Amino acid sequence: MNSLPLVIFDCDGVLVDSERLVQDIDMRMIGGLGWNITRQEILEQHLGRSEDAVMANIARRIGRPVPEDFPQCRRSAYEQDFKDHLKEVSGVRQAVQELHGVGHDTCVASSGSHATMRLTLGKTGLRTLFEGRIFSADEVAHGKPAPDLFLHAAEQMGYRPERCVVVEDSPSGVAAALSAGMAVVGYSALTPEVAYTSVGSVGLTHLRLGLLLALVLLEDVFDFFAGLF
Repeated sequence: MNSLPLVIFDCDGVLVDSERLVQDIDMRMIGGLGWNITRQEILEQHLGRSEDAVMANIARRIGRPVPEDFPQCRRSAYEQDFKDHLKEVSGVRQAVQELHGVGHDTCVASSGSHATMRLTLGKTGLRTLFEGRIFSADEVAHGKPAPDLFLHAAEQMGYRPERCVVVEDSPSGVAAALSAGMAVVGYSALTPEVAYTSVGSVGLTHLRLGLLLALVLLEDVFDFFAGLF
């Protein structure tokens, strides 16, 4: 087994710069259902959650079931906008390559479907960095903030939870990782740092340098605790 921690990346907002596009579409489409949702409400109630959880929350807020075709229309709007405008998060490609260069294993664990990640990671050219190591909430019973997805990814990669570091941009993802017994690095390009440092994580804003520095600190912690047993 690799003696270095496994680094598990969330996808949307961490690898691909999709959150701005998603928020614009959701404000327009959910607003059309009668809830004039704000960016702050999206952050607090939807960021990092599965589609089923989001649809259930919308239904609660508007007081009726979401139209049957709404999820597919929303996915189609995402797909078109991603094809036209999606980019990778600045610095992330170099961060992943440097992690591989020093010996870290990496994978992706996202609330998004495999179909969505084929589009987003394929469009940005990041898929080749993670081929065969991409895990979706579709594979587990409970999505974030439950720990199931991260535990599944760690098991498939052959790592114990305490030997994993998760890079997340959502409070629900941070909570999921901590519940799984994993260290967490919070990426705060769009998410206010207070939103997840209050849950518990190491925060960073510049992905490449911040990630590597945070991992150095976390490896020192791992080494310290390993010496106690």
